[in-house]
Amino acid sequence: MSIPYLLILFRFLLAPTIILLSFLMGEKAAYIVLVLMFLGLFSDIFDGIIAREMKIDTEKMRRLDSQTDLIFWLSIAFSCYLIYPELIRENWIGVIAILVMEAMCYAVSLVKFGKETCTHAFVSKIWGLTLLATFTCLLGFAYGGWMMKTCIILGLISQLDVVLIILFLPKWTHDIPSFYHAILIRRGIEFKKSKYLNS
Repeated sequence: MSIPYLLILFRFLLAPTIILLSFLMGEKAAYIVLVLMFLGLFSDIFDGIIAREMKIDTEKMRRLDSQTDLIFWLSIAFSCYLIYPELIRENWIGVIAILVMEAMCYAVSLVKFGKETCTHAFVSKIWGLTLLATFTCLLGFAYGGWMMKTCIILGLISQLDVVLIILFLPKWTHDIPSFYHAILIRRGIEFKKSKYLNS
């Protein structure tokens, strides 16, 4: 098994580990989960870089990476709920809205293409950074506040962008920067993808 696949497997195995630690240790697990979250983040960054260098950055790997990311970040979110349930409940409407929109993205993609979504869109990457900052605030400082509210708003915008991408795409493909680029694809207009933004 190549290094990129091992890094994806590492991130996948972190998910149940994080949930188990949070369930068993409660608040005492906060800093451990925080460290594991950053280890998972680094694995996500380097699996793409190494895969491109090894020229094995295939559709199969992109899809596997995308689904592993979903599982990993959901495990972090659930661990935050296990550790600081009151902070999550303060924003429960927004959290549920995010989960519903995430499910909608997958449902629309599965209905239209028979495949899960794998856009790696630019706004999604910005949301990912906001998500990282929010989880850092929650796990490191037991604080949600404005950071969490900002994360929820940006998350909803990100999910809407993904839904639009899926609706505009004439056929399934991966690594679409935005719904605008999906429109370009639909119109047959070529554009250059950034290797830094689509990784």
